Amino acid sequence: MEHVDQEPRTGINPELARRVWIENVQPAVDGGRFPIKRCVGEEVRVTADIFADGHDLLGAVLLYRPVSEGAWQEVRLELRQNDVRTASFRVERLESYEYTIEAWVDHFASWQDEVRKKYQAGQDIESELLEGAALIEAAADRAVEPDRGWLIKIALLLKSAAAPSERVERGLAADLTALMNRYPERSQSSRYHQPLRVLVERIRARYGAWYEMFPRSTGSNPKQSGTFRDAANHLAYIAAMGFDVVYLPPIHPIGHTHRKGPNNTLAAGPDDPGSPWAIGGPEGGHKAVHPDLGTLEDFDFFVTEASRHDLEVALDIAFQCSPDHPYVREHPEWFRHRPDGSIKYAENPPKKYQDIYPLNFEGQAWESLWHELKDVIVFWAERGVRVFRVDNPHTKPLYFWSWVIAEVRRSFPDAVFLAEAFTRPKIMHALAKAGFSQSYTYFTWRNTKPELIEYVTALTRTGVREFFRPNFFANTPDILPEFLQFGGRPAFLSRLVLAATLGASYGIYSGYELCENEAIPGTEEYHQSEKFQIRHRDWNRAESLREYIALVNRIRRDNPALHANQGLDFYPVDNEQLLFFGKSTANLDNIILVVINLDPHHVHDGWVEVPIKELGIAPDEVYQVHDLIGAGRYLWQGERNYVRLDPAESPAQIYRLRRRVRTEQDFDYFM
Repeated sequence: MEHVDQEPRTGINPELARRVWIENVQPAVDGGRFPIKRCVGEEVRVTADIFADGHDLLGAVLLYRPVSEGAWQEVRLELRQNDVRTASFRVERLESYEYTIEAWVDHFASWQDEVRKKYQAGQDIESELLEGAALIEAAADRAVEPDRGWLIKIALLLKSAAAPSERVERGLAADLTALMNRYPERSQSSRYHQPLRVLVERIRARYGAWYEMFPRSTGSNPKQSGTFRDAANHLAYIAAMGFDVVYLPPIHPIGHTHRKGPNNTLAAGPDDPGSPWAIGGPEGGHKAVHPDLGTLEDFDFFVTEASRHDLEVALDIAFQCSPDHPYVREHPEWFRHRPDGSIKYAENPPKKYQDIYPLNFEGQAWESLWHELKDVIVFWAERGVRVFRVDNPHTKPLYFWSWVIAEVRRSFPDAVFLAEAFTRPKIMHALAKAGFSQSYTYFTWRNTKPELIEYVTALTRTGVREFFRPNFFANTPDILPEFLQFGGRPAFLSRLVLAATLGASYGIYSGYELCENEAIPGTEEYHQSEKFQIRHRDWNRAESLREYIALVNRIRRDNPALHANQGLDFYPVDNEQLLFFGKSTANLDNIILVVINLDPHHVHDGWVEVPIKELGIAPDEVYQVHDLIGAGRYLWQGERNYVRLDPAESPAQIYRLRRRVRTEQDFDYFM
């Protein structure tokens, strides 16, 4: 025979010989490029499509571990339908986790399935029983005592001359199945191509009520800046309203060059304090405090007092400089210079910020700039601040935020970062992927029922919820929405309840409780804006909303369903001016129903439809709804029930649904 030369064979990757295919592992962000987010104690429920050629049955486990540990923990994945399997784990530590999937052909389960079918069909199974014995003996080799001896004993029975019915019954027994699952044959298992990550944060990253205040407006003299000591005296007022976080705009020295006057005018008078966001002067920059506010020691006192009132302090991180900032003189390489040598001020057309110089993240000195900015955050973290609201993060590189947030969290894993990112959705999402704990949103401009349902559903019912946490601020020093300008007191009440119940995190800017609604005509800018002047307020005005705010925040604290964005559903109501929705915990032990009149000027009524089937309520069952705002208790039955809301009294009702419970003494009560 003629010899024919053949090309040399190349080796085949042994991984390709594995039969199980794993795909569509969820949750995952961009295929695993970025971590999902959870808070300590939360569940991660994982699903995956897992299948193989042929009809063999499969085994699969979810593997997970804190990143500081080498060994994986595992939990078996349960088959649901259409080759979809699911399992879950909880993140118990304040550190990142990772998880993945491993799956294999379960030859013993496949054997049991084959034997069961053949035996029930009356077919000969002697050969199959010997195959089963071999599988059990192989498992015995992997087992430890006393399991090993027990498995060997069962294998001998399957090979014995005992009646087929006895051997089949033993081979299909549940205790044997459980033991074989303890020692599966996984040498040919498949593992998902990469571990997926979980960024684990503390609860404040998910849940909290924020109150924004200017310390300089807390003094007793309306013509003189308040101090940190004055602001500390104001903390009891904020705590009494039930807030969790007190957020301070920049507290640093303010530049004099191009300082802005009242209402953002270009000519400031000698006594005008300027914008806190024009950071830096002869007294220092981002690591200094304005001398009118006090000293660093006074700031430390403020932080301590806030903690005493169960308040956390959030600081504004605004990476920009006034022309008088020490950086301008000491590090000109950190700024973008025009051809004439001057530095270009910041603009957000049509707005101009002549008193602010942006930093240049594209310059050759970018690395030293990054390290300095990281040191700014660390400086304040070392003084006890763990919550940071970041100004305009979308005007700085995404890779910078990814790096600096990760660096800060190496030393301060409990740090929380809020992005003030009123920008395009994809950039907002990218900032969340880069590491921001939560973000401002478009909620401020969503007013109608369709707008609210569409927007909030997108945040809570799509893949966005795995990495993007909203913070629903009802107003800010920059934004006085038109709805608040013209809706009067009912508008402030309804937006408060919307923000506080739709979102696990929400915030208001001081003056909201006084229904401050005077804007520069045709704009969303406050007239006599506190950004450019000291505001002196009468906090004890009779028309203040502070008691209503305190009630809403107490309702939030008392009801775990309002501590998360999951578990939110919108329900039908036959009036387009009424919004009806509910939130519930996973086990339905806390169910909150909210109905809000979106029209601040008129009374509206309608029939709401409660999803009793989803809530486990029988059609003829009587249940109680406890109005947590008005304190009324009503007995409802069935899906459709009547509501009426007068915005002059309260434009919203927050109900806690309570089920009837019968005790052993035949006494009924609702819980």
